[in-house]
Amino acid sequence: MSLKSLAPLILTSPALRAAARLRHTVQRRLTGRTRTLHAFIERDEAYSNLLLQALPQLADRYRVKLVWHEVGPPDRSAAPEPDKLAAWSAEDARYLATAYNLDPAPQAWPDTAGPDAGEAMRTRLGHYGSAMSWFEGEWYWGIDRLHHLERRLDSHPPLFAPIPEPDTAMGGQLDVFLSLRSPYSYLAAMRLFALAKSWQAEVRLRPVLPMVMRALPVPTSKRLYIVRDCKREAERLGLPFGHIADPVGPGVERGLAVLVGEINRGRGQAFLQAFMTAVWSQGIDPAGDAGLRRICNSAGIAWDQASTDLADESWRERVETNRIELFEHGHWGVPTFKVGDRLAFGQDRLWLAGQWLAERTP
Repeated sequence: MSLKSLAPLILTSPALRAAARLRHTVQRRLTGRTRTLHAFIERDEAYSNLLLQALPQLADRYRVKLVWHEVGPPDRSAAPEPDKLAAWSAEDARYLATAYNLDPAPQAWPDTAGPDAGEAMRTRLGHYGSAMSWFEGEWYWGIDRLHHLERRLDSHPPLFAPIPEPDTAMGGQLDVFLSLRSPYSYLAAMRLFALAKSWQAEVRLRPVLPMVMRALPVPTSKRLYIVRDCKREAERLGLPFGHIADPVGPGVERGLAVLVGEINRGRGQAFLQAFMTAVWSQGIDPAGDAGLRRICNSAGIAWDQASTDLADESWRERVETNRIELFEHGHWGVPTFKVGDRLAFGQDRLWLAGQWLAERTP
């Protein structure tokens, strides 16, 4: 195993995570400090507004000290579409507020030391975003990840448990915009077909190029957070994750060529799931023939057929058409789920897509 493939395994190691948590606990107890939760919030930002309501409940229940830090919006390198992000955040926060019985209206602003101090501390602790909570070495985004923090603080059923997907058969069509380089797309891809089957809904796969292959670089702090966050979510969902072979570049292009070919033949699921499993949990590199052959064999695809797909450049037009449609609907990232004219962003929004399908049921 190469040093390059070892790095993600180390980064996502549950044993090392447990050791880091123990180290923080021991240091706190030896110095007599109080368990302290640091919250980094942005004025007039929808997810921060939800945290203003959620975190006092959590701090009271688990007897932790809550310290608020004001920060500004993320840098453009971390949030390349700020206007789209703000618009979607406001809409998405309303759905979350309903689901968690919170108020979407602006809340009173707490005492902070000001944005300069907050941003300096956020940078020192290794993050880039707002609506973030930090507790003894780990970051938790919005209210969506508070259940991970709650399970760390105590064994109580969490106040902010993940929202379950509906299990009602409803029919309809579910368009899924995803990227072969997105670990969040992996978490969605391994679940969405089973959900769609129970919903009796048709899945239409709409692959796009990764952000970095669309001249949208991702900063290191964001990459590190995403990998660690995906590991926690993968554990929750019972999915393997961490032995990563980053497919960026030729691996993605070759994967898209075969995937689009399989979608055209009405059988994209098998290859998509085989590819995602290979690169996010098995360390199989699809950039060369040996790795891609293994993936195709796992998906039941003859190599002669895959070779034909690799020689066909028409996939490029398809994925660009998907990207254009995604942007026209006001979205930019993946995975994004489209039901009718409504789109939901994030692997943890399959429940919202399911609700929309249910609303369309006569």
